[in-house]
Order: sequence, then structure tokens, then C-alpha cells
Amino acid sequence: MKIILKTKNIDAMEQIEAYVDKKVKGILKFLKPFEGHALLAKSGKELFDIFVEVKKETNHHKKGDIFTAGATLSLPGKNVFVRAHGDDVLKVIVKMKDELETEIRKYKAKVIDMPRRKFRKLDSKNRQ
Repeated sequence: MKIILKTKNIDAMEQIEAYVDKKVKGILKFLKPFEGHALLAKSGKELFDIFVEVKKETNHHKKGDIFTAGATLSLPGKNVFVRAHGDDVLKVIVKMKDELETEIRKYKAKVIDMPRRKFRKLDSKNRQ
């Protein structure tokens, strides 16, 4: 997995980069079932490449949601995109990771788990 990070209007780039790496690498355990899957990645991208963008909306904001974190992940047969907003950059990154994890779980249930369940159901009927 390759993590591509882009920041905009944010200082402390090294700290943000280390935090994003730490949080996003935790997603690897959810991607293991997709390894060796029959579907190919969309649009010629490598599987499991994550493009993360963390930005401060503008410099003149005084209150409200001023930080945005977005991530795009290439899965077999689908690209997953999530975005989170908030007033603390670290909390926004965690929220983005949680949303990405949720989307991966949904897609895994649809692509991997449901066909397995259908096969087991058919197999149990054939045995009887």
C-alpha cells in the first residue's frame, strides 16, 4: 500500500504526515480479504493506493469547520472516497479513517461475504 499525502494551508507537515501514516496503516487489516481478488482495480491504479488530502479551508476563518480531510482508496472494482470536516485537524483525520473503515466493511460485505453466504446456503441445500 502506498499513501500519497497532500496538504494545503497547514503548518507542521512532518507531524501531520506521521499521524496520517499511523492512522491509515491501521486500515491494512481490513484490506487483507481483497488480496488476490478476481476483480481488477479501476482506472489502471495500483490496488490499495490511498490518496489523502488534508487542508485548512481558508486562513480567515475564526470559527466553524475549518479543516477537511479526504481519502480516495482503490479497491478491486471500486474507488472509495470519504471526506470529514471539523475544527481540530487530528480529530478530522481520525474521523476520516473511521469513515474509510466503514466504507471498506460495506464493500467487503457486498463483494466477498454475500457470495460466500449464498454458496454456503446452496451447498447446505445440496447436501440434504
